[in-house]
Amino acid sequence: MRCPFCGNVDTQVKDSRPAEDHAAIRRRRFCPSCSGRFTTYERVQLRDLVVIKTNGRREEFDRDKLERSIRIALQKRPVEPERMDQMISGIVRRLESMGDTDIPSSKIGEIVMESLARIDTVAYVRFASVYMNFQAVGDFDRFMSQLRPNSAGK
Repeated sequence: MRCPFCGNVDTQVKDSRPAEDHAAIRRRRFCPSCSGRFTTYERVQLRDLVVIKTNGRREEFDRDKLERSIRIALQKRPVEPERMDQMISGIVRRLESMGDTDIPSSKIGEIVMESLARIDTVAYVRFASVYMNFQAVGDFDRFMSQLRPNSAGK
């Protein structure tokens, strides 16, 4: 593994342990050249996924990009990092087990929204505002009215 600090390709593994509920292996590494320390994760990848964007463009699925968007939605929310990692791993496993390697970005967005709705409503709304491209306060109002229980008769 190449050192992210100096580029040396001869790094050493100092510690390995299961991570993400045994779905990955966390490795602590050391670079003898610059004495840098860093962590890597090793995960099973069942197949190479391709994301089909709404404009038809195709790009390789990027787990890190998925993780960044979920972390932004969950920023400053009371969700433990382990729970977030489990959710991300679950989403990736679900995508990999869909049977097709070409996955529309809209399907990924739906799965993420479904997962966020189960663990944090605020994060769900944050993600939805970007995913559904809210342009005005009225967009939020319409979306939020779908989340609220019907208050008719009160």
